[in-house]
Amino acid sequence: MTIKTYDAFNRITPLEIERVTNFLYKHLEKYGDEKSAIRKAIDYAAKERTGLGGYVFTIEDKGEIIGAVVINKTGMDEYIPENILVYIATHNEYRGKGVGRKIMTHAIENCKGDIALHVEKDNPAKFLYEKLGFTTPYLEMRLKR
Repeated sequence: MTIKTYDAFNRITPLEIERVTNFLYKHLEKYGDEKSAIRKAIDYAAKERTGLGGYVFTIEDKGEIIGAVVINKTGMDEYIPENILVYIATHNEYRGKGVGRKIMTHAIENCKGDIALHVEKDNPAKFLYEKLGFTTPYLEMRLKR
């Protein structure tokens, strides 16, 4: 297995952006978004959109993506975590085999600053996040327009 890190120094190519978008769209399943939203988050991380950028991490086995993480920088240190984990998915055939933990550990070790994430209360990945040290100090509320 090979982990790849894409950031301001290791640029992700348009072909890789498409591969990661398609992977996340398929393997996020009921916890996912439309391809256009996933692509926007990756483009932001890759600094293809206006913003601070971020990180895209992939883990591959035999040339196939089996896990991916997208983290966007918020620029809000001191009052909100500097990073927000936007997407993480593991290939459905590799779940329960430590791939999610491996790529999340790599992401945590390679991001500067704190990391926030949103997770539905019924998402089984919530237990992985807790094991990795994430806590739930706040209740998020949203006003949708």
